[in-house]
Amino acid sequence: DLNYYYDIMAKELFPNAQVILDRFHIVQMLNRSFNSCRIQEMKKHKKGSWEYNLLKYYWKLYLKPFDDLEKVKPCYQSRLKDTLTQEQIVADGLSLNNELENTYNLMQDISKALKDRDTKKLRNLIQSKDHVGNMMHTTLNTFKRNLHDILNAAKFDESNGCLEGTNRKIKQIERTAYGYANFNHLVTRIKLEEKDAIIKEKASDYYLAA
Repeated sequence: DLNYYYDIMAKELFPNAQVILDRFHIVQMLNRSFNSCRIQEMKKHKKGSWEYNLLKYYWKLYLKPFDDLEKVKPCYQSRLKDTLTQEQIVADGLSLNNELENTYNLMQDISKALKDRDTKKLRNLIQSKDHVGNMMHTTLNTFKRNLHDILNAAKFDESNGCLEGTNRKIKQIERTAYGYANFNHLVTRIKLEEKDAIIKEKASDYYLAA
């Protein structure tokens, strides 16, 4: 991820390795930066107002890829007392503030360039001079400092998604049990939850040995 010390350690221990920033963390930073700008704009409006509801209750639509938004079939939105498509809801929300719209467009464009593995477009977007939210501006500065590693994320297929998924499962196990006083009990529980993966790994080792 974008932890400052990880990059230093990786380059010191593996000087010839290519550092690749995880795509999940890149998109997560973009989403958080946009949400910060959205919430800041939302708080400018009175609670319960059309503008407030537009930004508060439909936040998931703003994080959804624009191409995946429903653009044809409108539905009645009780919070807005109107019949709108998902595209219209997002467009109305962004029209409230130019800075919010720029932040949204940048988030969408960088995410799409990353998905399309377009390193040239990704480089240009990170160097963007558009007026965006404060947190997005900070995110862009972080991306600029790690530009080579971010371009590698678009260039190569490697990902630590499996590791992130395993970490997520372990955290969920700890939360469900409200923590473990005995570390060995935690390890045993993880092995029980992941027994299928352990069996597959042993089977794979057996065939390799054979």
